[in-house]
Amino acid sequence: MTLQQGLGQQQNQIQKLAMTQRMQQSIRMLKFSSNELQNFLKQQELENPFMVINPRNSNASSNVVSVSKAANNETDWTEFATSKQSRSLFDYLLDQVHLTMRKTPLRGWVIFLVNHLDSNGYLDLDLETLVKSELIDKVMLIDALTLLQNLDPPGVGARNLQECLILQTRNDDFAPKHTEEILQNDFSDFIDRHWKALTQKYEITLTQVQDILDYVQTLSPTPGSEYSQDEIGYIQPDLVLKEAADDKLDVKATKQTLPKVVFRENYFNEMLKTNDPQVKKYAEDKKKEFAEIYRDIEQRGSTLLRVGREIIKRQKNFLLDPKQALVPLLLRDVANSLQLHESTISRTVNGKYLQTKHGVYELKYFFTQAVNYSTEGAVLTASDVKARIKAAIMAENKLKPLSDQKISQLLAKEGLELSRRTVAKYREQLNIPSSSKRKKY
Repeated sequence: MTLQQGLGQQQNQIQKLAMTQRMQQSIRMLKFSSNELQNFLKQQELENPFMVINPRNSNASSNVVSVSKAANNETDWTEFATSKQSRSLFDYLLDQVHLTMRKTPLRGWVIFLVNHLDSNGYLDLDLETLVKSELIDKVMLIDALTLLQNLDPPGVGARNLQECLILQTRNDDFAPKHTEEILQNDFSDFIDRHWKALTQKYEITLTQVQDILDYVQTLSPTPGSEYSQDEIGYIQPDLVLKEAADDKLDVKATKQTLPKVVFRENYFNEMLKTNDPQVKKYAEDKKKEFAEIYRDIEQRGSTLLRVGREIIKRQKNFLLDPKQALVPLLLRDVANSLQLHESTISRTVNGKYLQTKHGVYELKYFFTQAVNYSTEGAVLTASDVKARIKAAIMAENKLKPLSDQKISQLLAKEGLELSRRTVAKYREQLNIPSSSKRKKY
């Protein structure tokens, strides 16, 4: 083997490895739900000084309107606890409030603030507008906010990333010296990695600055996301269904699906003026990282739109009128039509949601397999079969509930042949207990 051949093989291996890593990131990005994507980008923004993610917009006016008729008395604000945030996080915080605070107007306002946390634990409320509404005086609001921010998990109730990190650092014995001061007073210099300015101001070494950076990177930018999202009542849709007058359907991506990601070109060019080759390499590496993330976001959004359009084309009747049945649709059908791999379709539809005027649906809801042909020749989907099983159970004698075998026999008389095991599988998917547990004594 010649030297040139050896270098050529080595170069190919390096390129193949790099491509594999990029593919892995692209695949991971496609699997992200909208919340997971936002969390990922917030972390990247913290690690890349040239990356800026569009700020999350909050609808402050609607938040104030929701309590505009309430008086500042001993009202228990629990009744205003809508399903806007993760129920698991909400319940965990509510338990702490009830265990540590007496029933006073102040406790009511703490519960009100808890109700306006998003699923990441950030406070989604314009406090200045609330004070101007004269529903609460500023002192009580500050007291309520302080009590909220002292709850667990650390960082909950923050209004931005800086405050979130400060709250987690405060009262943490493991935080390196000057961490809270730097986050409080020199956050811009810190995230922009102006290390020299920090070493001079706080009379510390670069090693100490690195220790602070390493510590901050262990903190959570989204403390609320650590809690279960299974029961979250407010879903941010990835796609919105658009319906024209002539029954033509299309989908539009939301800002959660296609967030605005900006590269700080001026700051990058400023860093390139340095004579330090390590600084130049660092800046160039971060620019490459940004370019890869930007491309992956665009590809994720494009794939989601393509899959969404294919779904609405095939399930048009249902989307126009939910009383219509879904047509049988498999992942491979969409994959073949779009010339994509079946696993790509699976990653795209899981955890992604379509908003329609009839409600919000997870994309995988539209995929249903043709189970069997009835004696009348009609195609039945899994949803159809489940509906017939549920109807049979609802009409049963509660003193003598139907066994899975008996349901199988009843359906066979209707022209639908299902084994006892298949009936049991669909019954379990419907969260219906077995006949022995349904029996009324």
